[in-house]
Amino acid sequence: MNNAEKSQLIQQALEHGKGIFRLMPAWVPRVFCVPGRRLRLHPDDLYALGAHRGGIDERWFSSTTHADNGPGTPEDEGLSYIYVDGKKVLLLDAMEMMAAELLGQEAVDQYGGWVMYSKFFDNMYPLPHHLHQSDEQAALVGKRGKPEAYFYPAQYNFALNTFPATYFGFEPGTTQEQVIDCLKRWSQGDNQILNLSKSYRLTLGTGWYVPPGILHAPGTLCTYEPQRASDVFSMWQSLIADYQVVDRTMLVKDVPQDKWDDYDYLLSMLDWEGNVAPDFKDRYHLTPKSAGTQHEAYEEKWIVYGNEYFSAKELTVHPRRTVTIQDPAAYGLICVQGYGRFGAFGISAPNMIRYGEMTEDEFFVTQQAAREGVQITNLSSTEPLVILKHFNPGNPEMPGRG
Repeated sequence: MNNAEKSQLIQQALEHGKGIFRLMPAWVPRVFCVPGRRLRLHPDDLYALGAHRGGIDERWFSSTTHADNGPGTPEDEGLSYIYVDGKKVLLLDAMEMMAAELLGQEAVDQYGGWVMYSKFFDNMYPLPHHLHQSDEQAALVGKRGKPEAYFYPAQYNFALNTFPATYFGFEPGTTQEQVIDCLKRWSQGDNQILNLSKSYRLTLGTGWYVPPGILHAPGTLCTYEPQRASDVFSMWQSLIADYQVVDRTMLVKDVPQDKWDDYDYLLSMLDWEGNVAPDFKDRYHLTPKSAGTQHEAYEEKWIVYGNEYFSAKELTVHPRRTVTIQDPAAYGLICVQGYGRFGAFGISAPNMIRYGEMTEDEFFVTQQAAREGVQITNLSSTEPLVILKHFNPGNPEMPGRG
C-alpha cells in the first residue's frame, strides 16, 4: 500500500468513526516467558507464531512501538493497526502522516507525537529482576528510555497464578559491592540477587510506578501497563524460581558492547538511591484517585498518575446508562468488562479471541473527539461497562502523587 492509499484509508477511518479509530489486537510473544492464559486468547493460539518464538503473553494497545524480540521478529510485531471496512493501516502511519490532526499541534511540538503505549502482560511465572534504562543510557544504543506503570484489573485476574508478588529494588543497607558480586556469579546458577531485594504482595485494583533504573521482578498477576514508547531492558537475575536459566545476553541486550563486562557501568544504570529507599512503597505504589466526577450514571478514577510520561483512568458506566465523557487529550482504550456503544461503534469485552480475529474492545480517540465528548451507552441491565484509558504526557487534569 503506497502513502496515498494509506492516507485515504486513514481519512476513511476518521470519517467512519467520527474521530475514533477501531484497533486490531496486537499480540506479542516472549521467548523467556510462559503464557499466563488470561489474555482471553484461545488456548490453541498461545503459540500461534511458533514455539521457537515463545508463547504469547502480551497484548499491546495504541502502539507505535516495534517489539524488540531479536532475530526473526516481524516488522509489524507490537504495532497497532487501524481497522476499517475489512482493511487495515498502521496507527504508526497515521501518526507519521497527521499527528497534529490526531493529537493536537501542542502534543507534537512538546512531546514529538504519540510517545506511549500500554499493554496487558500475562505470565504464568515471575519475571527475572530487571531494569529499564534511562534516556541517556538508552541513547547509547540508539533507543529511548522507559519508565512504566502497573495496574491490576480484577476482570483479567480470575487466577493469581504462581507468585502474585513483585520484588522491587534492594533492602536498605545493601551495598553496591554485594550487587556486583551477584552479577559476577551469573554462570553459577542462581546469582542470588533476590536475596538483596524485597517482595510486595500485589493487590487487585492498585498498581505501581516504576521509573528507569529501578529493579523489579514482576509477579504473576495479569497487568495493565502504560509505559513510554520503548522496549529496552536489562535482566539482572540468572535463574528464575529454579526452573528457567536466563542467558547473560539478556543482561547486556541494550548495553554498548564495550561495556558488557564493565561492572561499574552496569551499576551506573541503577537509580541507586531509588532502589534502596526505605520509603519505597510510599514513593511508588499507586492507589486509585477520584477523577472528581460524582455522577449516578458513571464513575471515573485515575489509576496511573503523578509522572511526566503517561497517565491512565478507569471509567465505569453503570447498567442502562448513557453518558458523554470529555477529555482534554487524545487517548487509547481497552474495554475489560461489559458491552454497549462507544461513539459510532459497538463495544464489548470478549470472552475468547482467536489469533488474527478482530475484536470490538480496543479504540483510539483523537483529541478533537475527546474534547467534544464521546457518547457511551451501557446496554446491559446488570453488568457495568468498564474501560481503561491511557494518555500521552501532559494531560492537564492528571493529579500529582501527593
